Amino acid sequence: MREDEIRKIANEVVKILGEKGLTSAKSNANKPYKGVTMGTGGKVFQNPLVSKPSSVPSQKKEYSAAEADCRLDKNTCGPNCQECNPLNYMSAEQFKGMGVDRIGLCNANEKTSSIARMIDHTLLKANATQEEIGKLCEDARKYCFASVCVNPAYVMLANRLLRGSSVKVCTVIGFPLGSSTPTIKAIEARDAIANGADEIDMVMNIGALKSGNDSLVLDDIKAVRSATCGKILKVILETSYLSKEEKIRACILAKEAKSDFVKTSTGFGSGGATVEDIALMRETVGLEMGIKASGGIKDANVAQAMIKAGATRLGTSASIAIISGKTAEKGQY
Repeated sequence: MREDEIRKIANEVVKILGEKGLTSAKSNANKPYKGVTMGTGGKVFQNPLVSKPSSVPSQKKEYSAAEADCRLDKNTCGPNCQECNPLNYMSAEQFKGMGVDRIGLCNANEKTSSIARMIDHTLLKANATQEEIGKLCEDARKYCFASVCVNPAYVMLANRLLRGSSVKVCTVIGFPLGSSTPTIKAIEARDAIANGADEIDMVMNIGALKSGNDSLVLDDIKAVRSATCGKILKVILETSYLSKEEKIRACILAKEAKSDFVKTSTGFGSGGATVEDIALMRETVGLEMGIKASGGIKDANVAQAMIKAGATRLGTSASIAIISGKTAEKGQY
């Protein structure tokens, strides 16, 4: 189905809902609704992902939570923003003081560590089942991981299973090769967000970088950045395929495109994260960006070494082993 056909259907849905008094579209029933995004699961989002800047440069328009997901005019906000996610900073006692009886907080009796909130609990295998995704989300709630990282087809399921918790839904775009066109990656990212993704990990165009075509690499990242305004964007470099000079160029391009993180690996390449790569990436991007170490992180010692080198997020399927001081199971990455 073409995009114009999808938009036409979405406009009709919003119009009908407006006539029933269920949206604000009633007064605009005869006008095309330009703020509509529909995910592949059929969920319609009529609000913009980010607030539009005011027409008067000196005045900043305030947006309520009902008007937009993010009330900042620039891509400077994320899941740790206290303005956009104030509930993330409230204790159980504060919640209960509001009269909330049932809340999705971590089980205080479980053995967890401060590292847990830096981990993207990951399951990206091609043969991952719904039951395994369910267990992934259950564990993420239990141990307070930063997010679950799943393939796009499971975003809606993960979003539903994690509703009411502080755990984010992360997904991968252009995965694992990075060789899709910028347009396809942007559409894939927009669809993932419409289906409930909070964070996007995109694979950059590795071949273009190695060919010296930096303009294509930059356009590729910018296309996804434009589609993910207000959401966290991480750019996967696949460092095992790159020389030192290429890693530096990739980091500079990701920073220029205003991505939030640079990430080492997909976990499906010829190698994973190394302490040396993390240190190089931190030296290149400075303190303004996050760095995600991914691939081959299987125990607490390796995790701590990555953090010491400059990583601010860890992507691994051995999450529980890491925070409990155990050895990763066979096949975890």
